[in-house]
Amino acid sequence: MAEDKSSKTEKPTSRRRQEARRKGMVPKSMEVNSLAVLLAGVFVLFFTAGHLYQQLGDLMTSLLMGSGDIFRGNEDLTLLVLDKARQTLLLLLPLLLAIFVVGLLSNLLQVGLFFSSETITPKLSRLDPVQGFSRLFSLRALMELFKSLAKIAIITLVAYLTIRGQMKEIAGLGLLTPKEIGFYALKDAFVLFLKICWVMVVLSILDFAFQRWQSERDLKMSKDELKEEYKQTEGDPHVRARIRSLQREMARRRMMSDVPKADVVITNPEHLAVALRYEPAEKEAPVVVAKGRGLIADKIKTLAAAHDVPVVENKPLAQALYRSVEIGRMIPVEFYQAVADVLAYVYQLRGRVVHG
Repeated sequence: MAEDKSSKTEKPTSRRRQEARRKGMVPKSMEVNSLAVLLAGVFVLFFTAGHLYQQLGDLMTSLLMGSGDIFRGNEDLTLLVLDKARQTLLLLLPLLLAIFVVGLLSNLLQVGLFFSSETITPKLSRLDPVQGFSRLFSLRALMELFKSLAKIAIITLVAYLTIRGQMKEIAGLGLLTPKEIGFYALKDAFVLFLKICWVMVVLSILDFAFQRWQSERDLKMSKDELKEEYKQTEGDPHVRARIRSLQREMARRRMMSDVPKADVVITNPEHLAVALRYEPAEKEAPVVVAKGRGLIADKIKTLAAAHDVPVVENKPLAQALYRSVEIGRMIPVEFYQAVADVLAYVYQLRGRVVHG
């Protein structure tokens, strides 16, 4: 079943981008690589053309002179060819090295430093003729074909216009020496390369922008995919809700177990209940050990009554403590006087002495 691209309307998440990068699916323009390699070659040739021309001429002369010894049997053809090939390679080594380094850097600048074996791993699905046929006529394949044809057409046109402008000079080359013809050809080739480079710059910018757009388009997600990924990363919402419910229940049980240890429960009187405990040897101020509204407030008052914990009605104080103080925290300074009055009353009932 074909994938519905119209349903993919959401931006890709960071997890999807990382997964695509792991598989080697990164936006990269081959036109940028071609431009970088071409510029490196032209740059090196610009500074080494004279020396390279002279050395290759001497090498060719030496090879032709050595051919007579081969026919006379004084020279081994294999050794001669290997020696001249080695010398040619050494002459071209700076050019080849520059092309290799620049090609590598152009890839690093586009995709960064990473290695993925996903694209070279053999897969049986790649042998499927149906999928291969669909890839052959996909948007990406058609765009690559269009780019290739457009690039060939534009470069051919630039080359034609450049050569046509030099037809008068080319017609007079028969009057020049071979060396002069060679220098003329190198000069015109260099001019042609520069014009082609400008064309390649424009094509590279357009292709890089297209690759980024197409990569972003391919990575887009549907709403169902977003929900599925959210479940995988964050867990099923129903499970997480159940976990939170259990956590609240456990916290409520711990809170209720501290109510019998409280010194007083301050009520609203019907809707709120806040249990306080004061241990001068442990804390500087009273601590809220439990609080709640509605049914939880009723449970706190019921537990307090069952364990002889005094319940004092103080609507403003109960509301302020419920809103301002979390369970397990000491009361703020602004409540010291009001709570002290309540504790003094409770301790007076119990015959205890208030310290501090």
